[in-house]
Order: sequence, then C-alpha cells, then structure tokens
Amino acid sequence: MDTSHLAQHAGTAGALFASIFVVATTTMKTMIPLRVFGILANVVLIVTAIPSHNYLVMGVQFVMLFVNSYRLHQMLQLVRDVKNSVNSDLSMEWLKPFMNERNCTAGEILFYKDEKAEDMLYIVSGKFKLVESGIVLPIGAIVGELGMLSPSNMRTQTLECIESGLVLSVSYSKVEELYVQNPAFGFYFLRLCTARLFQNLDTLQQRLDQQTASAAAPKPA
Repeated sequence: MDTSHLAQHAGTAGALFASIFVVATTTMKTMIPLRVFGILANVVLIVTAIPSHNYLVMGVQFVMLFVNSYRLHQMLQLVRDVKNSVNSDLSMEWLKPFMNERNCTAGEILFYKDEKAEDMLYIVSGKFKLVESGIVLPIGAIVGELGMLSPSNMRTQTLECIESGLVLSVSYSKVEELYVQNPAFGFYFLRLCTARLFQNLDTLQQRLDQQTASAAAPKPA
C-alpha cells in the first residue's frame, strides 16, 4: 500500500473519529465536557491531516485547539476561584476577567433606588456611599449582586460616589451566561450571594440590638 492510500485511509479514519466527537458534543449540556470533546476532535483532525500534508486543516485545527484549551482553562480557573472565594473571605477577584471598568467622579450617582437593576459592581478604588443607609463601602466591596436574585430586580438603595475612583461592573446577563455554561459556577455564586445576605441580616440585627439597648437604658436625671 503506497503513501497516498495510507493518507487516504488515515483521513477517512480521522473524519470518522472526529464525527463521533462532534456527535458526542451535541449531547453535552455543560461547557467543560464540551470543551474537552472539542479538544479531542481537534487533536484527531490534526494527526490525521499530517500524512496528507493538509496544512489548511492543520492550521485551522491548531487555532481551534488553542481556543478550546484557553476556554477550558478559563472555566476551570473560574470554578476554582469561586470555590476559594466562598470558602475564604468572599472576595470577587475571580470575576474580574468578565467585568468592565468604569471611572467615577465625586458626586456621581451610579444608580438610584427603585430603578431597574442590571449589573453588580466591584469597588477597586475611591469611596462610595449607599445614600439611604449612609453606609460607606470599602475598597473590595460588592454592591448590587442581590438585585439579580430579587423577583423585581429593583435597586433597594441609591449609590453615590463621594470620592473619585474605579469600579468594575458585570451584567446579570453575563453572570447568567456563566451559569448556563457551568452549573457549578451558578451553585457557588448562589452560595456567595446567600452568605452576603446573611452578613447583611447580621448587620441589621446588630443595629437593632444597639437601638433597643439605647432605648432601654435609663435616662440621666
């Protein structure tokens, strides 16, 4: 059997295996298995294109292999970072690659109470205050994440910039997209939001206890 026949049979076998991988990807409901099978299909097509010297196919598959590998790494890193975030200080550093920068000036209102909530914000620098409660948010704080879980998706307070700084924003639609791609991300994000909700409830309870104690304290004569 000459080289041309070997190349032909190799190409046929490669196309068959690649087709199997492609069919398998249609049954995948999450992104990580889909990327893994995509990488396998890329490798098979590259190997089978070598005997026939089909450089076009090899070039395209090398590009797709890089894209699939990068996306797989990004998603695995995202899941690891979310797990670490939930188990430690609830930092949102893991979400930075998916966020957009926004420079803010003192006196600027980022959003108003009762308006439609479409994104959440991560404070990188500057000072920002929740007007109704008077709470000044520290650097590294997240605001607006609970609006995604609210049935009405409405803002509960007004956020004002009181010292120029930088925030990162991520839309709820992007968070939903990440959830669809990997349910594990959605699970840990839900845990993160729930933990923050309990933190808020604890803060409110402490304030209520302080007010109750102040009201019950005897007044000086």
